Amino acid sequence: MAARYTLIVGTKEWSSWSLRPYLALRATGIPFEEIVVPLRQQPLTGDEIRRFSPAGRVPILKIAENGQEMTVWDSLAICETLAERHPDAGLWPATAAVRAEARSYACEMHSGFPDLRDQLPMAFVHRLPLPALREQTKTQIVRIIEAWSSALSRFGGPFLFGGFSVADCMYGPVVSRFVTYGVDVPPLIATYMERMMARPAMREWGQAAQIEVDAGLPTS
Repeated sequence: MAARYTLIVGTKEWSSWSLRPYLALRATGIPFEEIVVPLRQQPLTGDEIRRFSPAGRVPILKIAENGQEMTVWDSLAICETLAERHPDAGLWPATAAVRAEARSYACEMHSGFPDLRDQLPMAFVHRLPLPALREQTKTQIVRIIEAWSSALSRFGGPFLFGGFSVADCMYGPVVSRFVTYGVDVPPLIATYMERMMARPAMREWGQAAQIEVDAGLPTS
């Protein structure tokens, strides 16, 4: 009997961490159920998330197989689990050296860019004015653009390391932020961003986020 996957995510307009494993799971092509936990509705949000994981944060992946259930939390841990369980999806590059670099890109995103996160929060379907950026935020944007440019130039695209990988999943929310706030990028990066936003999984996520917005999201 095939494994049954359930992905628990947060409000799609805001939850950048949830988007990352959603992109990876969609890239595997396997069917999965989805549960959306509304964010910013404390204390209800925290209580609802803890129903699925004691960590109290989304995203969470549940894998039911052979009468047992595995719980995986944290975006990168979920992406790594999917890559391990579904090697044919090519979620990491096949070559060891390239794979190591792609992992470095993914982990740099996972642990870094705090000012970017703070000043340009994800608002997936909105188009908002670019705020006055702190120097740290500007430096982080430059670093991301340089990293993307380097990978795209060296590996030939269409995605960062050739084929679509976990590195692209991890930077997917940054692509959406750059679109939302109209961050100025060079043509090579603009083309990459267009490819990312055109992926079916990104379009589906955006459609669901628009439904949330139209229904009225909480302000706190």
